[in-house]
Amino acid sequence: MIFQNIRRILRWGAIGFMRNGTVSFSSVLVMTIALLMIGSTMLMSTFLHATLDSVEDKIDINVYFSVDAVEEDMTELQRNLEYLATVESVTYVSKEEALVEFKARHENDELTIQALKELDENPLRARLNIKAFSPEQYDSIAAIFNEGSATLQEYDTGFIDKVNYRDNRLVIDRMTNIIDGVEKGGVVITFALILISVLITFNTIRLAIYISKEEIGVMRLVGAGKHYIRGPFIIEGVIYGVVSAIITVVLFYPITLTIKKHTEELFGGIDLFKYYVSNFMEIFLIILVSGIALGAVSSFLAVRKYLKK
Repeated sequence: MIFQNIRRILRWGAIGFMRNGTVSFSSVLVMTIALLMIGSTMLMSTFLHATLDSVEDKIDINVYFSVDAVEEDMTELQRNLEYLATVESVTYVSKEEALVEFKARHENDELTIQALKELDENPLRARLNIKAFSPEQYDSIAAIFNEGSATLQEYDTGFIDKVNYRDNRLVIDRMTNIIDGVEKGGVVITFALILISVLITFNTIRLAIYISKEEIGVMRLVGAGKHYIRGPFIIEGVIYGVVSAIITVVLFYPITLTIKKHTEELFGGIDLFKYYVSNFMEIFLIILVSGIALGAVSSFLAVRKYLKK
């Protein structure tokens, strides 16, 4: 008996979806927009975090040594820094290696290369590239190179010519603030759209119930329970969510394919199309569950109002 009632509820829910074509189309359209925003927020969050990780990976502390610095002192400082718990890696770049890097970066700039050839000696200086395990640790590492630091007392005055950390720290702090702001704004917009979608879906389902009010009245007269009356409308809302989810994931395919080039070029971001394809099932399940929940909750609230009469 229970299974028979379930089959009837499923059947009448599907019939209601097909019969109320205009109402169903409106509900699916609204829910699709809401699910597009949910999916867009997910993809945007992934892109922003990937961009921040890419920027953070490029951030380091560059310690430039003076022209008269002795190589043994530089490599000794490198070994001392590698023992620090906050330091992930320390790379020593000699004057010759720095010159090779400089020429590679400016290989298409003939004027710069020609000016370099006019010089009698290598104008570049040796340096250490220091990377921390996390951006928050750079402040403590940079403090080592402050004037009067105990770590540098054993070296000659003027041993270190320049430390360029402060400019890099400003860049990553600004990037982090921008990304946090965008994420928070995206969450607020998404919840606002979901709320609007619930209200609109709620009203469209109320219209469907109003159209079926005579059927509901007959069902109540013959003693049908509230669950039996409510069931088909909830199933109808679930169908709205499933159809909207399918439409949403189909639309994301050309959207991510179109913007993939731009997301790759911006700050060395990720290929969103590749990410979408490789994580398709996870994204689809999140959107599907969101759509089903949106449709079911909207239907439940709408039917509850009419069953109280």
